[in-house]
Amino acid sequence: MAEPLRILYEDERLVAVDKPSGLLVHRSWIDKEETAFALQMVRDMTGRYVYPVHRLDKPTSGVLLFAFDRETARRMGELFAEGAVRKRYVAVVRGYVDEEGVIDYPLREIPDKMTDAKARTDKEAQPAVTDYWRMATLELPIPVSRYPVARYSLVELSPRTGRKHQLRRHMKHIFHPIVGDTKYGRGEHNRLFREHFDSHRLLLHAATITLPHPIGGETLRIEAPFPEDFGKIVALF
Repeated sequence: MAEPLRILYEDERLVAVDKPSGLLVHRSWIDKEETAFALQMVRDMTGRYVYPVHRLDKPTSGVLLFAFDRETARRMGELFAEGAVRKRYVAVVRGYVDEEGVIDYPLREIPDKMTDAKARTDKEAQPAVTDYWRMATLELPIPVSRYPVARYSLVELSPRTGRKHQLRRHMKHIFHPIVGDTKYGRGEHNRLFREHFDSHRLLLHAATITLPHPIGGETLRIEAPFPEDFGKIVALF
C-alpha cells in the first residue's frame, strides 16, 4: 500500500499535497497496471471528493493542488486561464544554459489515448511560453560522448502556459534537456546520473505555486521541499 501523501495546505476549498516522483495524478492509459493515484489517495485521506485543477507528469514531484467543490475548480480554471497562477519548478539540465531567457515555442497537443480518443490530430500548434533562470552550474570530470567532462545547470523554470510536457519539450527545444527524462532527454546523461549518483528519476520538481485564493482573493504561496533523492543531486551544485 502506498504511503500517505504529505498535505502542504488545506482549507474548506483547496488542498495541496506533495506528490512524489513516480505517482500518477489519475488513472491513465500510460500505466494500465498502476493501482495508486494521487486523486484517489487525497480523497481517501480527506474523506472528501476532490477535483484536480492542474496536472503534474508522473515522473515530476512537488506541489499538486485540488479543489473540494465544482465552484472552486471552475474558478481555479479561470485563474489559470488569466495567468494569475505562478508555478515555479527546479530542474537539472544538460549543459550550461544562459543566465536567463524566455522560450516562446508553440507546441502541438499530445492527446491522451484514453480521454482524447476522438480528438483531432491536425490541430495547429498552441502558444507555449516558459521563463527560465540559471541558479548554478556543475562540471563533472566524467567523459560523456565526445566530451572529456560533463556540464550541467540547475535552473528555475516558470511556465506561462500549461501545455502537456511543456517544460520537458521546451528544454529539449533549446538543447538543454532535463536529466532523467527518458522521453525527451539524452540517454548518456541519464545513464551518468544513474551510475554515479544512483539517480533514477526525472530531475524536475514543482517547488512552489503562488495564486490568489479562488474565493477569498488573498495570496497563497504553497511550497514543497526537495525530496531526499532530488536534494542530494541539488547539493552537488
